[in-house]
Amino acid sequence: MKADRLVATLLFLQARGRVTVRQVAEELEISERTARRDLEALSAAGVPVYSQRGRGGGWSLVGGARTDLTGFTQREIGALFLAAGPLSASPELRAALRKLVQAVPAPMRTHAEAASKALVVDGLDWSRAAVRAAGGPHHHALEQAVLDRVRITVGYADEAAPRQEWTVDPLGLVCKAGRWYTVAADGEGLRSFLHTRVTSVTVTGEPARRPEGFDLAEAWQELAAEAERRLRATTVRAAAGPAAVPGLRELLGDRLRTGELRPDGRCEIEADGPSVEILVAQLAGAGADVEVLEPPEARARLARLGQELAAAHGGAPGGGPPAPRNESYFPLGTYYVEDASVDDVTERNTVRPSRRRPRQRLSTPYVPYRGAVS
Repeated sequence: MKADRLVATLLFLQARGRVTVRQVAEELEISERTARRDLEALSAAGVPVYSQRGRGGGWSLVGGARTDLTGFTQREIGALFLAAGPLSASPELRAALRKLVQAVPAPMRTHAEAASKALVVDGLDWSRAAVRAAGGPHHHALEQAVLDRVRITVGYADEAAPRQEWTVDPLGLVCKAGRWYTVAADGEGLRSFLHTRVTSVTVTGEPARRPEGFDLAEAWQELAAEAERRLRATTVRAAAGPAAVPGLRELLGDRLRTGELRPDGRCEIEADGPSVEILVAQLAGAGADVEVLEPPEARARLARLGQELAAAHGGAPGGGPPAPRNESYFPLGTYYVEDASVDDVTERNTVRPSRRRPRQRLSTPYVPYRGAVS
């Protein structure tokens, strides 16, 4: 609609100060002829806009005039408040949203207020007490460091090393599935820090150095792609009963592929994971409803796990110490983050596209089955 286009032109003028017809045409994806007509229409309607010819000329608002016009449509207002919902625990954002409600035109104010109350975000996972969406106690400090573009020293803790410190240049924030990450550079490459694992943030007083041409979306795509490759490093082929497939689908997502039905009524499946160890641990949760077919190593590991469980639980409760652990299965102390779980792979504090991170030790050898909440 022409009215929408004129509003967009006015807002563009207000934001840029001085614009050319070509810039207006490119911004609004219209012809230069249409852009010129729209500018002339604004002037004819009484908007204080004028043109200046010659080199460095263009169209401007007289005296840098401003307007209270926001240009928001009713749908845009609703979308803005709904999008801000997951972050509305922040006092600063709540204050900003209250001001925004008062700034929108009166006819849209009721819609804006309704949208601001239409979403509740529960940061508690069904099986965890931690508030994942909040980003941890140092989320605000990391956020401020990104905005201020200052170099920081980050304390970090994970299963491999309870105390680590990295001096980095914070480049941006990423929220993935309720988890917050800071993407940063340390001179060797890019790192991603999971906020809930950050133990301290110290501002060094030096300005952060931003790589030339850095694009946060592209950088995150590279980091995420590397994590995704690790998640799919190994494939196990198995036969699953109908009752097991929904739970495995919930656990593995698109890393589970189903094939043809076998004569015995079971379905052939293929599952991808970081390693044979983690896939065996995940498939074991389905019990006898899943039979691993390939590779032989996975089948043998699952059989040994079954023997250990039978030995530990075959007698009366408390009847004696559990059977000795078969160290060839999950040798305690050498179970690595790459082998731990989907979460551990995606939450690693370093994901380098060009440099493999040293393997990290875990103390917990078994990853329990995580199915849907009933």
